[in-house]
Amino acid sequence: MGVSADNGLKIVVVGGFGAGKTTMVRSVSEIRPLNTEETMTQAGEAVDDLSGVHGKTSTTVAFDFGRITLDSRNVLYLFGAPGQERFWFLWDRLFSGTLGAVVLVDTRRIDDSWYAIDRLEKHGTPFIVACNDFGGHTFAPEQIREALDLDPHVPLVTCDARSRESSKLVLITLVEHIQNLYADQARAPRQELV
Repeated sequence: MGVSADNGLKIVVVGGFGAGKTTMVRSVSEIRPLNTEETMTQAGEAVDDLSGVHGKTSTTVAFDFGRITLDSRNVLYLFGAPGQERFWFLWDRLFSGTLGAVVLVDTRRIDDSWYAIDRLEKHGTPFIVACNDFGGHTFAPEQIREALDLDPHVPLVTCDARSRESSKLVLITLVEHIQNLYADQARAPRQELV
């Protein structure tokens, strides 16, 4: 971080196992990302559902970390959370102090997204949903919203987590969503205590 940078902003990328969280952090980070990936073993086959993610050979066991310098005073820190249920206990700590979150969705395994959305709503953390394009069948946004029971005010975008430009647009959408939420709160009439 530059000597003059004094404002660190934190964004978390969450989602199901194999949704592309590590790939997204890698694609946009200006530094070599910190990854806690380990080789998947036969022991994990009994624990992790590998349907739809054939060929996956490694998995995040703590978190991924990347950084983007926004300007001379602001730096964005990206944290990618592990997707397997056995690591979900880490999520609450990762959410602490976060500006907002991206829920990365693999539409082939859309049920894996429920926990992330539930936890973010419980924490009151602003988030958007980004459907990572793995090729194959596509769904209409209305179908995805319905499947996730997503509130209409939560932005839903598509992306390719491998693409720096696509991942940057996801982060821009999140920041604009957060900015709009805070602007709405500032415009809301204040209630006086009686």
